[in-house]
Formats: sequence, C-alpha cells, structure tokens
Amino acid sequence: MLDASDSYVTEDGRTIGAVVMEMKNITLRFGGVVAIKDISFDIREGEIRAIIGPNGAGKSSMLNVISGFYNPQEGQVFYKGKQRPQMRPYQVARQGIARTFQNIALFEGMTVLDNIMTGRLHHTKANIWQQAFWKGKAEAEEVANREVVEKIIDFLEIQSIRKTPVGRLPYGLKKRVELARALAAEPSILLLDEPMAGMNVEEKEDMSRFILDVNDEFGTTIALIEHDMGVVMDLSDRVVVMDYGQKIGDGTPDEVRNNQAVIDAYLGVAHD
Repeated sequence: MLDASDSYVTEDGRTIGAVVMEMKNITLRFGGVVAIKDISFDIREGEIRAIIGPNGAGKSSMLNVISGFYNPQEGQVFYKGKQRPQMRPYQVARQGIARTFQNIALFEGMTVLDNIMTGRLHHTKANIWQQAFWKGKAEAEEVANREVVEKIIDFLEIQSIRKTPVGRLPYGLKKRVELARALAAEPSILLLDEPMAGMNVEEKEDMSRFILDVNDEFGTTIALIEHDMGVVMDLSDRVVVMDYGQKIGDGTPDEVRNNQAVIDAYLGVAHD
C-alpha cells in the first residue's frame, strides 16, 4: 500500500508521483438531493485518473467540486498537501487546474486561434492602459502568449483551421480546440469531462492519443470522466467508480473490472 508521499514507475516507464490532490469525505447537496455522499479519493502527480459511473452517479458534480464550481457542504479538498478554502473557479484556475466541459463551451464566432488565446488570460499581467496602447509589457506578454498557443496548435495538429471560426467546425474538431484552450493555461492538473462524447471511432482514437501525449510529454496530471469503458481501461492508471453519489470502487483498471459491485451497478451483469 502506497503512502501519500510515495511514487512509483508504471510498466510503460512513466513515473507516478505523490498525492497532489485529495478529496476527503466530500458530501454535496442540492436542497434535499444528495449528489455526492461522503466520497474520498486522491489524485497522484503524473497519473491519468478516471472517474466513471452510470448517468446521474455524480461524476460531473465531483469534477465541479474539484474545479471550484461547487463548494461541498461537508468534507475537505486538499491540494499539494494543504486544505483548500472555498474558491471561485478563476482562483482554482490560477492554482494550475484547467478543464474542458461535457457540453462544448467555446466562442463560436471567434477563430480557433482566438479561442485558444483566451486560455492565456490568467497569464496576462499587463493593466488595461498597457493593453490599450500595446506597448512594453503588454506587447511582450502578447508575443509570449502567442508562442505558447502556436506550439499547442502544432501539438494538436490543427494548423489548417487556426483562422477558421469555431462555429464552422465539425464536432470532433471543436472538442480538440477546447482541449487546446485548456492546455493554453499550462495546467498542472487537467480535468476532462467526457472528452470522447459524441465522437466516432477515428476521432476517439485521435483524442486518446492526444491525452496520452499530454500526460507523457507535458507531464500533466489528468482526471477524466468517460463512459467508453474501452477508453477508460486503456488510458487510466487508476479508476474511481461512483453510483448514486457514492463510491463503489477504486483501484487499477483490472481491479475495477473485476469488482463485483462495479459489475452489478455499472456494467449491468448480475451476480450468479
């Protein structure tokens, strides 16, 4: 059993570090409805951590707690060993946590390049007057931000659509642009809410490759919600399983795959 400070090397040579985020006894209510009930799990530095479960299990609510959109009524969130106070989403983003959304949240009338540039906002320090005249600090920041964004465009192989308005793009490319915008924030933790939803087989293969590359080349810790069990089992280092707001499984893909509670609740196979 690993301690929170331990690290280990995976079979494919990747290093998984110490616990970087811990959700401890999280309970979230909406009026009389309990969306999350007393759930605890952690996320380790450098890993791909999946959160799965049937529709209505509370997965997106948990991602919203991690990203600061919801504040739980009970429990604590620990980040880098310190208890995190209640925060607004922009404050969480400044800590190095970025996300994508289940329903694509892009600026449809703006180009791909301009959408990705919005991911650099919290890296912009120039004041409104410096930006208005675009001199000195503002100009230097714009150039530096543009360099980061251009590298991400190359990385995700979307050079040909960089000047295209997002509203003209097919669904799969919009998903890739949203990933690019999140990466532009240079997060240490990337939250992906159903990154494969609505994609065909080829698009899923591309997105899976990019997620693995982000984790491998950038060293980004990833937590993702996904319904495609094949994707989850192929990508993830560890999986936490939710059902009706409760945790029913937590472990490696193999451990989760053979967990009878998960089989009964999620995979729909009755126990003999």
